Amino acid sequence: MFADMQCTRTEHLHLAYDQASGLRAVVAVHNRNAGPALGGCRYLAYPDDLSAMADAVRLAQNMSYKAALAGLPFGGGKAVIIRSPHVANRAGVFEAFGRFVDSLQGAYITAIDSGSSVADMDCVAQHTRYVTSTSQGGDPSAHTALGVFAGIRSTAMARLGSDNLEGLRIGVLGLGNVGYAVAEQLHAAGAELLVADLDPGRVQLAIEQLNARPVLHDALPSTPCDIFAPCGLGAILNSQTVSQLRCAAVAGSANNQLSTLLVADQLESRGILYAPDYVINAGGLIHAALTYQGVGLGAITEHLGRISKRLTEIYAHAQAEKRSPARVAETLAERLIYG
Repeated sequence: MFADMQCTRTEHLHLAYDQASGLRAVVAVHNRNAGPALGGCRYLAYPDDLSAMADAVRLAQNMSYKAALAGLPFGGGKAVIIRSPHVANRAGVFEAFGRFVDSLQGAYITAIDSGSSVADMDCVAQHTRYVTSTSQGGDPSAHTALGVFAGIRSTAMARLGSDNLEGLRIGVLGLGNVGYAVAEQLHAAGAELLVADLDPGRVQLAIEQLNARPVLHDALPSTPCDIFAPCGLGAILNSQTVSQLRCAAVAGSANNQLSTLLVADQLESRGILYAPDYVINAGGLIHAALTYQGVGLGAITEHLGRISKRLTEIYAHAQAEKRSPARVAETLAERLIYG
């Protein structure tokens, strides 16, 4: 694990266990040069403890890049609560997590993420002020989706010459809170939707409400479309799946979409434009960060406009330098973080 921390330049890795609630939690603090580390709390099952720690470390780095490129005065952090098969008292788990976050004395600010909810953050808030995405602040998912939709339009402009999505075939993989909201906006814009999700109920809803065409989950990446939008969990893009892609661009909300940075070069060599995930999906972080600072909704919405502008800037540099947008974004983020 120290090798992972060294590779990503992660500052701290904190572990907590609470016998009464069964809490097993990891907090990774990647960088605090710009301010306290801010990032969501995942509540998921993991095959082993090392997998949970590795996930936290990778995602914390992602959050540092995301905050830097979004122009936010925060560093990157991430929490993982390892979900047990049988949870007797969920509220107790998150209250114990709140005490853990408070013990870090503001080095890390938590928020919702995959598997956690606004109600969970309310439990956390009973024991620490270092939390956002509560009932008072609201769920940031809608703002993540707004930013992703704007980013898909910017990607279409860069790769296809127009940001008009009407008639474009877009494959949405993952119909959770963010993925479904993105699909709704794409449908409203006139796009033809191909959808897949492990939950058949979510797929059926998209069929009925969005006139979407269902595709098997494992088959969607290789199904012909104009834009492929990964909106589930990460690492969907590896050497095998990229070789199967039949699209002009990849632009979706999932974190850590690339299994390795070399996959970005593979996309580039195939002429597939890639929207760096920590740029296009920054809307949720923007909402969480600015809500934590007490900023109003109008200013938050205005700040979301930076996502499409930043993507357009990255695409222009990538084209001029003949490099993957992922490598351009990483270089720019590290320059902003480390100088």
